[in-house]
Amino acid sequence: MPLSDDVEAAPAGNGKQSVDTSSAAADEPSSKGTWWQARLHMTTATLGPASLSLPYALRGLGWALGLAALTAVAAVTFYAYFLVSRVLDHCEAAGRRHVRFRELATDTLIFVCFQGSRWVTCLVVTVQMAINVGISIGSILLAADCLELTYSRHAPNGSLKLYHFVIMVALVLAVLSQLPSLHSLRHTNVGSLVVSIGYTMLVSAACICAGLSSNAPPKDYSLSTSRTERTFTAFLSISILTSVFGNSILPEIQATLAPPAGGKMTKALVLSYSVFFLAFYSPAITGYWAFGNQVRSNVMQSLLATDTGSSLAPPWMLGLAVVLILLQLIAIALVRGVVGSVGYIPLDVVIPVVMYNMAIAPRRRSPAYVANVAIMAAFIGLGVIGTVASVRKLVLNADKFKLFSNGRS
Repeated sequence: MPLSDDVEAAPAGNGKQSVDTSSAAADEPSSKGTWWQARLHMTTATLGPASLSLPYALRGLGWALGLAALTAVAAVTFYAYFLVSRVLDHCEAAGRRHVRFRELATDTLIFVCFQGSRWVTCLVVTVQMAINVGISIGSILLAADCLELTYSRHAPNGSLKLYHFVIMVALVLAVLSQLPSLHSLRHTNVGSLVVSIGYTMLVSAACICAGLSSNAPPKDYSLSTSRTERTFTAFLSISILTSVFGNSILPEIQATLAPPAGGKMTKALVLSYSVFFLAFYSPAITGYWAFGNQVRSNVMQSLLATDTGSSLAPPWMLGLAVVLILLQLIAIALVRGVVGSVGYIPLDVVIPVVMYNMAIAPRRRSPAYVANVAIMAAFIGLGVIGTVASVRKLVLNADKFKLFSNGRS
């Protein structure tokens, strides 16, 4: 969509309240990066073992709607990140450089909030912190679950439980998250990219082996016969798909670019999404194909047959995949420790389109403005219903979890 043709020229000295970014700039002194390094930051901050839940997301939508929703979410998040980059360039050209999401939001949204800049900052920080806590807990549980699966296979009568591995992973990540600035992690992010592609290919290959195995479960791709169940499961799946592409740290990433930064972030986004295509579609398709509507929320659990106790794929393949998953989680923790909290639907989709309409000010009837309003309305609705669906799922499954157990009854 050609956005530049729809932009109305804003007069100099438009009265917008200035935001002091001198202290923020001092916190991120390494603005020497290239677009290639920004792409590494972007992939490390987005790619992660959350892709192991993509087959489960397709389970709630089916083949056609699931792949269509995955593609649509990829397109919308790419568009939203592109808008954030455009707004950052616009503000920097006006002499207001921002290196944090909350500062950018405060600068561009101050006129839509009656309580001023403090209200905007509190809103963004609160949403970031709340979602970051949930995602951090989820990452730790996922790593611990993979470790426990491997341990239980090699030591079925062992004394270690899931919570022991949770403690181990949390302690390691707490230490590693104290490393310094985002730009200093560029070399780590190269390894993270290799690791993420490596375990994605291993998990996809393992799913193909499992699907071809004589012990594979029957392939059934039918959805629930209950309309209510189908509806809530579909919105839950869309929420999962959105969270997989979640990355609310683009201002921090763009701040690492050597000036002038204009246009460099777009190149980084294009290359990053080419990697996302491989890393997300491969496990989603192979995992759902292998297990159908019996796939677990973590496809690694499905790869270990609970009835026979034997794996459905070569043990060395699963073991190596677990090791790479753990290494990728370490890289994710490094980035999160530097840039702080992240958010998903509100911060990756809703706020970016609102910021673009406020800061760049396209004409009210232009395609860009109308598309942004439509995206905002649609994703606010998806966020609300997705939250209800997620809480409903937790309530329905509450009796399946026991304190200090392995999380599976």
